Amino acid sequence: MEITPRQQAILCQIIEEYAETASPVGSVTLAKLFQVSPATVRAEMARLEMMGLIAQPHTSAGRVPTDAGYRYYVNHLNSEEANTSHLEQRSLERGTHALKVRVNSQSRADAAIRGAVDALVELTGNLGLATIGGQLYLSGIARLFTQPEFGDTRRVQAVAKLLDNLEPWLREAAPGEALNIFIGHENPIGKNSEVSLIISKFRSPFSDRSYIGVLGPTRQNYAKVMALVKHAGQMLEEIL
Repeated sequence: MEITPRQQAILCQIIEEYAETASPVGSVTLAKLFQVSPATVRAEMARLEMMGLIAQPHTSAGRVPTDAGYRYYVNHLNSEEANTSHLEQRSLERGTHALKVRVNSQSRADAAIRGAVDALVELTGNLGLATIGGQLYLSGIARLFTQPEFGDTRRVQAVAKLLDNLEPWLREAAPGEALNIFIGHENPIGKNSEVSLIISKFRSPFSDRSYIGVLGPTRQNYAKVMALVKHAGQMLEEIL
């Protein structure tokens, strides 16, 4: 997929702006940021749309990322050193510290894992999950469904289907990467739920393939969430 540096920058900005506002991003907003004309931005957005990386909701003149756009963005985050601002770095440091405090305050392995999941819920606003001894622990379902994406009953039902089948799928598929990211239709179950599943594999007293992670809308701060989930898995493996 041929994408120019300016198109890449515009795509990243659309993804990050949409994560913050949950509103389609228009050319005027981007033109001010990139100091070019709205017509230039519209031309670049048209090319990104032809590549299948963004789409235009029928109710808006703005654009939103597609699953393919998110996948490109996530791969870019993984392949390059993410440029984080001082404030973002401080926020991430506070998050990892909160995880450590929550885990270290528990004396039992199962309680430590639950504590890490509950911390991820508070830090990301997503649903948190972990496998503990063959059982799937879930936390933050109510928080997940307060996200604007889930005002649609169809999406809620698709998420419920995914959650109902997640534990047996994890046991059977056993994703092998330290950090596994399934975006939208990439999810093996509930492909139309428009959520992203981000999970980290770690060794625990219960299994060599325990998992901890979050499930949230495809619209989210991937850099922050991926870093926190990866850190949670590494920390649990070290402590347990």
